[in-house]
Amino acid sequence: MSESLADPPARVVVIPARYASSRLPGKVLADIGGRPMIALVCELALAGRVDAVIVAGDDERILEAARAEGAQAILTSSEHRSGSERIAEAISLLGLDPDVVVVNIQADEPLLPPTLIDQVAGLLVDRPEFAMATLCEPIEKARELFDPAVVKVVFDAQGRALYFSRAPIPWQREAWSSMASLRPAADEDEDTLDRLPATAGVRHYRHIGLYAARAGFFTRFAALEASPAERIESLEQLRAMHHGHAIRVAIAISPSGPGVDTQADLERARALFAQARA
Repeated sequence: MSESLADPPARVVVIPARYASSRLPGKVLADIGGRPMIALVCELALAGRVDAVIVAGDDERILEAARAEGAQAILTSSEHRSGSERIAEAISLLGLDPDVVVVNIQADEPLLPPTLIDQVAGLLVDRPEFAMATLCEPIEKARELFDPAVVKVVFDAQGRALYFSRAPIPWQREAWSSMASLRPAADEDEDTLDRLPATAGVRHYRHIGLYAARAGFFTRFAALEASPAERIESLEQLRAMHHGHAIRVAIAISPSGPGVDTQADLERARALFAQARA
């Protein structure tokens, strides 16, 4: 069944949300401060300068929670391989114009500052050479650099992404002769990146899972064949790069806040949320 927005929008947020998360099933409905996580994500999205916020979910419980926050909610397939493919289905169901800027917010980012929504959407303005835009922030702790759950990004002087990886990039060949020699430092609870050898003048960046692209690109992206690097790294943005589509990267103007992938992440998010509301 086709749905539509009341007025033609110029900028929308779409939040792809699936119930069956592999590491933390049902996490988008997990309680944080007395509300489901998806409700918090909708709230922050609605605080951005956007014309509409749409949750594309695969479970009626997710849709009900989104509608209670004033977001539009649309039921999508449970078979999608990625969030971008779920967004493409939502775009089709809503009949969005190909030139509408769509901001993809992950449903497990309940502490994301709304200012970053505006920043990432603005990166596409007057830059037709970029198919997508995203954000990053400096990595400060060594254990994050070596954590495969933390995605790293390298980009050029013009902000064009060169590669995304779960591995520590760029790799300092001379200083880091072996992973084993770095493991004790990286595992320290209070370790900072400056404690690693030969890091002076070198910055490593953590990718923030926030994207902007025009609706037409999300539609084309869903039809592209997955790339070998995407399959190996389990990073869908590598599909776009493999097929020659440029991604613009900028350093976030505000700290992004932690995402929620594991039970430990969820407990941390609960503590930070309670602290912020105290």
